[in-house]
Amino acid sequence: MIQTVIKRDGRIVGYNEEKIKAAIRKAMLQTERGEDEALLQKIADRIGCTGNERMTVEEIQDRVELELMNSPRKEVAKRYIAYRDQRSIARRAKTRDMFLEIIEAKNNDITRENANMNTDSPAGMMMKFASETTKPFVDDYLLSQEARDAVRSGYIHIHDKDYYPTKSLTCVQHPLDRILNYGFSAGHSESRPAKRIETASVISCISLETAQNEMHGGQAIPAFDFYLAPFVRSSFIEELKKVEELSGEDLSSLYEMELDDYISKPLEGLEGRDRKIQHAINQTVCRVHQSMEAFIHNMNTIHSRGGNQVVFSSINYGTDTSAEGRCIIRELLNSTYEGVGNGATAIFPIQIWKKKRGVSYLPEDRNYDLYKFACKVAARRFFPNFVNLDATFNQHEKWKADDPKRYLYEVATMGCRTRVFENRFGEKTSVGRGNLSFSTINIVRIAIECMMIKDKAERISSFFSKLDNILDITARQLCDRFEFQKTALAKQFPLLMSHLWVGSENLKPGDTIESVINQGTLGIGFIGLAECLVALVGKHHGESEEAQELGLKIVSHMRSRVNEFSEKYHHNFSVLATPAEGLSGKFTQKDRKSFGELPGITDKIYYTNSNHVPVYYHCSPRHKAKIEAPYHALTGGGHIFYVEIDGDATHNPKAIADIVDLMDEYNIGYCSVNHNRNRCMECGYEDASDSLETCPHCGSKNIDKLQRITGYLVGTTDRWNNAKLAELNDRVVHK
Repeated sequence: MIQTVIKRDGRIVGYNEEKIKAAIRKAMLQTERGEDEALLQKIADRIGCTGNERMTVEEIQDRVELELMNSPRKEVAKRYIAYRDQRSIARRAKTRDMFLEIIEAKNNDITRENANMNTDSPAGMMMKFASETTKPFVDDYLLSQEARDAVRSGYIHIHDKDYYPTKSLTCVQHPLDRILNYGFSAGHSESRPAKRIETASVISCISLETAQNEMHGGQAIPAFDFYLAPFVRSSFIEELKKVEELSGEDLSSLYEMELDDYISKPLEGLEGRDRKIQHAINQTVCRVHQSMEAFIHNMNTIHSRGGNQVVFSSINYGTDTSAEGRCIIRELLNSTYEGVGNGATAIFPIQIWKKKRGVSYLPEDRNYDLYKFACKVAARRFFPNFVNLDATFNQHEKWKADDPKRYLYEVATMGCRTRVFENRFGEKTSVGRGNLSFSTINIVRIAIECMMIKDKAERISSFFSKLDNILDITARQLCDRFEFQKTALAKQFPLLMSHLWVGSENLKPGDTIESVINQGTLGIGFIGLAECLVALVGKHHGESEEAQELGLKIVSHMRSRVNEFSEKYHHNFSVLATPAEGLSGKFTQKDRKSFGELPGITDKIYYTNSNHVPVYYHCSPRHKAKIEAPYHALTGGGHIFYVEIDGDATHNPKAIADIVDLMDEYNIGYCSVNHNRNRCMECGYEDASDSLETCPHCGSKNIDKLQRITGYLVGTTDRWNNAKLAELNDRVVHK
C-alpha cells in the first residue's frame, strides 16, 4: 500500500488518492462517454492498495496508464497520456524560455552570471546550455535530501554546482619552478624546460591556461618574481656570449658576476668590459620587458574553457630582492603601466604585491623603490592589489630573509580573495595547494526568520541555533562533495595531478586523487553580514558598535565551528568572506519573495558582500578599515578590503600608499583600491575624467567605465548582472 510519494523536486509527501482521481476525471470529461465514477474509484483503489510503500509521481502515473489501458475505457487512456505529455511540455517550458534567452543573446542574470564569460559567443552559449542543464542533475542525483532542501529554501548556495559532476577542484597556486625547470606533458603535446626568459614567459601562460581547462576556479602563481628570476641571468649570459662572438674575447668570468641591479643606461663614456657588461644588461632588460609585455598580452587574449573565457589568472610578487627578481618586477610593472593594445588597462592577470617589512614596504627596504612604483601603477591601472605578509595570521615561523626559497612560507592569494595557507595534513604553505570547493550560507534569511522575536537576547539566541543547523548541513554537503571528488582519476587532470598539486608527482594516471586532495581546503562562506545585523539589532556594523560586536561574534562562531568540522571530518575547513557575483542577487530575490521588502535588509536587489560595510554607507577609509579589519583574522579562506577613492588617481600614488598603510596599521590581510577610469570601447582610449562622453581619440560615444566586480576587473559593465550593476551604482567614495 502506498504511504508516501516522492515528488519531482525530491520532496516526500503523504499519498493522496484524490489527486489520481482528479487527473483521471479530467481525461474522462474530454471523451464522449464522460465521467465514470465507479471505474474511477476502482482504479484509484487498485493503485493505492497494490503499490509500493513509497513511489515516485512518475511510477504512479505509469500505473494509472496501465490500469486505463486494461479497462473498457481505452479512449480515456489516450486522453490521459496526452494530458501527461502536455504537463511535461509545460514543465519544460521554463527550460525552453531560458534556452531561447541564451540563443537570442539576451542580457539577463542567467547570461550575465559571470562577467568574465562571453555567453554571446557560440562557445559561451554552449557552456551556458551545459551549465543550466547540469545543475538540476546535481540536485536530483548528487545532493543529499537535507542539502537539496537547504538550497531550494535559500539557506545555502553551492558554488560552481554545474562543475560538480566533473569532480574538478576550484583553484591552485602553481609551483611554476617544476614546470620551468623540468617541462611537462599534458594533452597531446609536451613542453621542454625553459632556457631563456622568453620561453619562461610563454610556459607560464601555458601552465595557467592548461590548468584552467582542468578546474572550475582560478589559477595563480604564488612567486612570479622568484620563479622567473633565474631566466634573467641565463638571458644575460646569452647576451654576453653574443658579445664574445663579435669581439672574440672570452667573457666567461662575467657569467656569474654579482650585479646589484639590471638598469638600462647609455653606453656613451663606457669603455672595455664595462661597456660590454652594460650592453648585455641593456639587451637583457629589453628582452625581459618584451617577455613581460607578451605575458600580459597573452593572459588577456588566450582563451580557455572551450574558447569563451580568458584565464582567470593571478600572480603574486614583490619579495625577491635579487637583481634578477627585481628586474622581473620592474619590467612587469613597466609593461602594466604602459597598457595593452592602444594603451588599455589589462584585465588579467590580477597582480598582487607582497608587502613585507624589511623587504618591500619601508624606505630602507631593498624593494622599497619598486613598492613605490607599484603604487604608481595601481593608481593608473588598478593593479597590483596588496597582500600583507606582516599581518599576524599571514606570518610563518619558518620564513627567513636569507632563505632563497622563502616564498614557500609567504602567503599568496587569488585575485578575487581566496586564501590557502594553514594545513592540518602537510606543510603550511600556499604553493601547490588550493580550494577544493565552497558553499555560502545566507545568514540574512536566518536573521529575518528571527525578527519577530521581541526579546533581543532570545532573538539572537534563536539566530545562533538556526545558524548552527545550517552550518552542520553545509559541512556535511562539502564532505559529500569531497567524497565524490576524491574518486576522480589522476589522468582526468593531466597537468594538475602530475606537476601542480602537492604530492601529485607520486600519482600514476590510473590512481585516484584521494591521497593528495586533503591538502586543499573546504570553504564555508557567508553573505550579507550588514543586512543580517540590521535584521537582528536594527543597524549594520559600520554605524553601530553593538552591531559590530554582534557581527564579530557571528563570524567568530563560524570560525569555531569550522575548526570543529576540521577535527570531526579530518579536512581543512575554513571560513570564506564570499566574493558574491552571480549570487549577490539570488538570495535577495528569493528572500524578497518570501518576506517582502524590508527596509535596510531586502529593499535593494543585492546583499552586501560578506563582512563589508555596505557600499552606499558614507565613511572614511580609516573607519572602514577599523570595522572590517578584525574579520580578516577570522576568515582564513579569504577576504579583501576595498576602498573607493575620488577623481584621477593617476598622478596620486600616495593615495594608494595611504591605503596600504591602513593595512599595516589595522592588521588587514588583503586590499585593493578602486578609482575612476573611463574607457572607449572602440579604440581603447582611457582617461580618469569625471564624465567622458566623447572619445578625444576616435570620436566614439561608446564609453564605459572600467570597474572591479569581485576582486577582478571587467572590461565592460555590459556583462554585469542586474544585482552587481545596482551595487555599482550605489557605491560611494570613501573620504
